[in-house]
Amino acid sequence: MALRLRRGTVTRIEERHEGLVRLEVDGASCIAYPRLTGPVALGDDVVVNVQARELGLGSGGFHVLHTNLTRGLELAAEPGAHVMTLPYTALQHAVPYVEEEADLVGSLSGMPVVCCSLHSQVAPAAAGLGHGSRVAYVQLAGGALPVSLSDSVRELRSRGLLEVAVAAGSCFDADVQCANVFSALAWVATGGFEAAICAIGPGVVGTGSHLGHGGLAAAEAANATAALGGSAVLAVRASSAESRERHRAISDHTRAALELCLGSVVAAWPAGVDRPTWLDPVEDVDVTGWQEECADLQLAHMGRGPAEDPPFFAAAFAAGRLARSLRP
Repeated sequence: MALRLRRGTVTRIEERHEGLVRLEVDGASCIAYPRLTGPVALGDDVVVNVQARELGLGSGGFHVLHTNLTRGLELAAEPGAHVMTLPYTALQHAVPYVEEEADLVGSLSGMPVVCCSLHSQVAPAAAGLGHGSRVAYVQLAGGALPVSLSDSVRELRSRGLLEVAVAAGSCFDADVQCANVFSALAWVATGGFEAAICAIGPGVVGTGSHLGHGGLAAAEAANATAALGGSAVLAVRASSAESRERHRAISDHTRAALELCLGSVVAAWPAGVDRPTWLDPVEDVDVTGWQEECADLQLAHMGRGPAEDPPFFAAAFAAGRLARSLRP
């Protein structure tokens, strides 16, 4: 399907964050990535991608600024950057990759990595890791590609639960850009971080099939962790409120990820809660007090919070708490 582009005028600026602007174009909700398309201001003449909004997509139901005709056509590349992200597309742009200068370690030396299948697991997993650890977030393809879209990552950084955000592979717009998940995790270990959380960005690619979904990024992260000598912890996607059969109790996404893990990995599970026998290898984790640990965080999954679907958040918290116990 061809791009659905429309020309319009910026009629409102709602929020400005580093790397992200929420605005309205001719009264319709829109987001812009200023590092990609340049700064944006009221009255700017812009071109927006309207396809997601026209399709009525939930998490992506807004326009995306494609080009700012007023002030975004003569942007210079970052100094010294020459490797392309989003290569061979109309949005390709050069950014510095850490592999060009950093001397990366060859082993994670047991560093724990929480492997998530959904972005909404990141916050409770970070709460499980808690304060007092240097934790890096690594974003993989499978959902939104721009790391700057995540309000959750911004919140976790402001609260000291995450220190740095890393874009791996086709993801972009983070503190650090890496060519793939292997080099991203190696960079994290080289920097002396004590743990990492890997996840896809907000939203998820989904086809309703066993293998056709973005949640398999969890298996990719687990396999990379095992290959590099780290400790992979799988965050289980659990639910007591899910109406879709494939995601009820424990999601088929978790089962598919476990089936594709080729190296050592362990699933974390809240102690005292029944679980199916196929969830293996698994470790029961004491998550007493998880609600209090997460109380100040903005937690949401499919429009539900901890009160509506406690197993989802408790299971992700368990993964973070297990990873905390595995720190070298």
